[in-house]
Amino acid sequence: MGGLREMVAPFVVPSPSGVAIRTRLKSLTAGDEKVLSLVGDLLGSLASRDLKARCSAGLEHDRERWAQRKRALTEESSSRWAGSITKATHDQWALARRGQLAHIQSLQAGIETIEYRLSVPVGEKGTKQAPGGYRSEREWHAKRRRLCVLEDRLQAVRADREAGVVRVVRGGKRLLNTRHHLEEAQLTEEQWRAQWQAGRRFLAADGESGKRFGNETIRVTPGGEVSVRLPAPLAHLANAPHGRYVLTGRVSFAHRGEQWADRVAANRAVAYRIHEDTVRGRWYLTASWTIPTVQTVPLDAARAGGLIGVDTNADHLAAWRLDAHGNPCGEPRRFFFELDGPAPHRDAQVRHALIRLLHWAARHGLHIAIEDLDFATEKTREKHGRRKRFRKLISAMPVSKLRARLLSMAAELGITIVAVDPAYTSKWGAQHWQKPLTSTKRATTRHDAASVAIGRRALGHRIRRRTAPPHTHQSDRCGHRTAQARHGARGREERRPRIPGPRTRSDGAGCGVKAADQCAQHRSGHAAEYGFWQQDSLPLSL
Repeated sequence: MGGLREMVAPFVVPSPSGVAIRTRLKSLTAGDEKVLSLVGDLLGSLASRDLKARCSAGLEHDRERWAQRKRALTEESSSRWAGSITKATHDQWALARRGQLAHIQSLQAGIETIEYRLSVPVGEKGTKQAPGGYRSEREWHAKRRRLCVLEDRLQAVRADREAGVVRVVRGGKRLLNTRHHLEEAQLTEEQWRAQWQAGRRFLAADGESGKRFGNETIRVTPGGEVSVRLPAPLAHLANAPHGRYVLTGRVSFAHRGEQWADRVAANRAVAYRIHEDTVRGRWYLTASWTIPTVQTVPLDAARAGGLIGVDTNADHLAAWRLDAHGNPCGEPRRFFFELDGPAPHRDAQVRHALIRLLHWAARHGLHIAIEDLDFATEKTREKHGRRKRFRKLISAMPVSKLRARLLSMAAELGITIVAVDPAYTSKWGAQHWQKPLTSTKRATTRHDAASVAIGRRALGHRIRRRTAPPHTHQSDRCGHRTAQARHGARGREERRPRIPGPRTRSDGAGCGVKAADQCAQHRSGHAAEYGFWQQDSLPLSL
């Protein structure tokens, strides 16, 4: 047990701080689509130029340079569009810096693994705690060359980070590389060009509280009318006063529509984003706003009535209901989903599985315990070597998306999420719970047992079951130690408290014969047995 790592204590996950909803822009005319494309292309070119200026400034960027960038953009658009562009640029640069740091950590982990395996003799088998040597001299030589490549990459990335250099592609690096593989992507050059232009457009505006309907740049009225404030070079296209263009169609939000309507009616800030789906030939409007931080339920209160332990897997969620003492109740549940197909299909599958899980938890009035998974250091090929199927399996698990969806959906239902350390839950769950929970009518899987382990850890109990004593000691005289008990309960040798009430199973408290009066029950060995007794004579009527 000396090799076990230190585990983090369970904690209540804070609620989300923002909301985003989306709807389709219907009944758009050809003129509406042309105006949106022109505005998006113009602002997209300004955003590209501003991103270049921000990346060139590097770590020397300050408030004065930010103000200079905003003034330069204001001359070619407007002050509100300039503010939205510079803020989006700053967020994109910060995201690239975080990705750069994650890349450095991944390279360091790969280098450490290769260095260790190179130091081990060739062919030596590994253990559960550490990997072994490489299989052959040829593989050892190939990994030695790869080590040099990774060290060169790490040195270059570190130099970029120290200099404040980031590498960002507006429109996405994946779509940029698709240009060189159009046949594999089953795209023509015209189709790729349309997707590239749509991805580089900029049609997003931040909201402002106190302004009319919460946004002066992209305005949506409670009746669903959408209007856009045109930049200065395109002001001649306006069809409404004050340089605004009103779209033909009306919009409505099916999801959280009442919340959006309340914010718009109260002139509270709402941010909007318009984008085009070139594959379907549709335009969409996304509305988002921040919500105040909700006071989370204390951990003790979440544990009070028990929890539902959930084990996340590549194709399903395994869940089991536990009482406050850590005992599994009822039957295990499995919520399946498929991750094959396009991204919208995968996202819908995850949402469908989560809503079934949450509805089940809401029916029982329980909160949910889930692992705090992070596969950032587990996806490298240096970690698992030739186990490509396993690396692909853990890479396909929608951990971050599932966690974000679960938090936002659970907050709407008032369900608290308790996160636990994922260390050894599958291993110890299968070791201590899979066999005891298996019967002739129920086949308990390893994932079901892991859900029990997760729930017990969230409740503050140990995962392992209480060890069974020898058979000769499993009697009522000594007590049975395999029964689950509350953490901190009295031992079997300690004195039990005096519990008032009857000591018989025949009558309840205060019913029938006085159970507390031992003399009234004529028990063997009691003083009542030796008292004076005389049979009365039979009545003559019989």
